[in-house]
Amino acid sequence: MESNVVQLAVHEQLLAWFESHRRQVLWAAALITAGAIGVGFFVWRNSEIESDASAALSKLSARVGDPSVDAAAYLNVATIYPHTSAAARALLIGGAMLFIDGKYPQARAQFDRYLREYRDTPLASQALLGVAACLEMQGNTNDAVSAYRDIVEHHPSEPIVPQAKLALARLYEAQNKWEQARDLYQALARPGPYESISTLAAMKLKELIQKHPELAQTGSATTPGVPALKFSNP
Repeated sequence: MESNVVQLAVHEQLLAWFESHRRQVLWAAALITAGAIGVGFFVWRNSEIESDASAALSKLSARVGDPSVDAAAYLNVATIYPHTSAAARALLIGGAMLFIDGKYPQARAQFDRYLREYRDTPLASQALLGVAACLEMQGNTNDAVSAYRDIVEHHPSEPIVPQAKLALARLYEAQNKWEQARDLYQALARPGPYESISTLAAMKLKELIQKHPELAQTGSATTPGVPALKFSNP
């Protein structure tokens, strides 16, 4: 149940990211939520070092908003207590804080480190999303597209897939790949467990078709089960 709550929080905050266009701040906040709230999220060996690591991370988390608690403080926990659940969460939080500060190469380094050291843990998909977002914010659009597509194609059961699809659709739209963007928006607009994402995808689809009405005539052929949507101009 706790993991579901954490993932729901991530979804809602990532939705706000897209709605407000303040991608870097809100996306990173989502990662911080995923890392900070999930104390005890993983099943790790019950040891004194794990207890000490969790205590160290909890002390930092209790000081959220304190300007003296920076990314380095969290990354220090990851270094002092390697291979613990607290170290894994600290890497994600540290990477997110670097992302907030616009230090995208450094942030990506932490997400990459997470994937090297904790790839088989439940929050690894958050690190994959972090890498993709860093590439996007650095202007590496083609690499970002590849990273988001990798999440969609090779991790289909992960709860972050709708966010990856939404980001991918947005990048396709920016690249004038309107049919690909339309297909993703249509798929996301179908009713699902994350109603807010479906609503946003439907809004983005409406905007796209208003700009390119010809897309409304072919959508059902490329996205089985999703009828072509037609919108009248306001």
